Amino acid sequence: MTKTLTTGNHAIAQAAINAGCDGYFGYPITPQSEIGEFMSKKMQELERAYVCAESEIAAINMVLGACSTGAKAMTSSSSCAVALMQESLSYIAADELPVVLVSVMRAGPGLGYIYPSQGDYNQATIGGGNGDYKIIVLAPSTVQECIDLTYKSFYLAQKYRNPTILLADGLLAQMMEPVEFNEYPYPEISIEDWALTGAKNRDSRAIYSLGPQEDRLVERVETLFNKYKQIEENEVEFEEYQTDNADLIVTCFGSIARNVKSAINQCREKGLKVGMLRPITLYPFPTKKYQELAKTTKKFLTIEMNMGQMVRDVRLAVNGQVPVEFFGKSVGQWLSVEDIAAEIERLNS
Repeated sequence: MTKTLTTGNHAIAQAAINAGCDGYFGYPITPQSEIGEFMSKKMQELERAYVCAESEIAAINMVLGACSTGAKAMTSSSSCAVALMQESLSYIAADELPVVLVSVMRAGPGLGYIYPSQGDYNQATIGGGNGDYKIIVLAPSTVQECIDLTYKSFYLAQKYRNPTILLADGLLAQMMEPVEFNEYPYPEISIEDWALTGAKNRDSRAIYSLGPQEDRLVERVETLFNKYKQIEENEVEFEEYQTDNADLIVTCFGSIARNVKSAINQCREKGLKVGMLRPITLYPFPTKKYQELAKTTKKFLTIEMNMGQMVRDVRLAVNGQVPVEFFGKSVGQWLSVEDIAAEIERLNS
């Protein structure tokens, strides 16, 4: 198959179209604005829905409405703007709607700046909406994975009727790589038993999150968490690299994995036993894999382009079996191969 040179943002947008996205509702904010720009042309050519909303809050609620009809719909945004969507994401989780949100991280806190950063791990995996709910989160590390995981985001959102976030950073969104646009590889999921398509020859339906009676709300939350258990059992995905005999396992997510692999190769040439574990699903988190590796390694090193967010989940997973160290920088300060290799060597000295 012929490869195409494209950016992460354009790869995500084209993959969403290939996945059958019926509607895009967004509001421009760097470094993801090219997704909406791409959609503004392509969606209209295909006679699909495109709306440049008046705000991020409007955009996420338009997606909520579209998905309630069974449509495949998405939005994309970044950091401080995704913060505005948190209340609606809680509603979407409660309503069990298959919303896809592409979150392209920029530096923060506050308005921050467009430097590539990984400061929104907590925002994506823990969230800021009210109540007990979880969002599926996928984190690509290459432009090809931007395509593959966009496909998977639509599939998992539909399969579990659950909001799904594709979490990338500004570097990945703007960089160019050769990629293959394969066909959407997943089966279509029936919407017949829940979507609001008009009560034609069937009983009427309603989608709502209000639970005025305690027993009904308890039942709703229990239903959600039974679903989350299925997701945790069936949808964990990760990349493992040279961990078989590793005394030190470096763990990371997203684009920084490129430099981590190069640093590991350099350190291996010097005789250091080091490997990498990269979660691809940030939720569900590969807890069991960390527990398994904690029995064979001596230490973990978590590397992030932030001041330490995923490291909390790594420590919870390892549960004190071995030490977990952290190395990171804030606001998009790049961690070079040399920086990472030096930290690995320091921990092995």
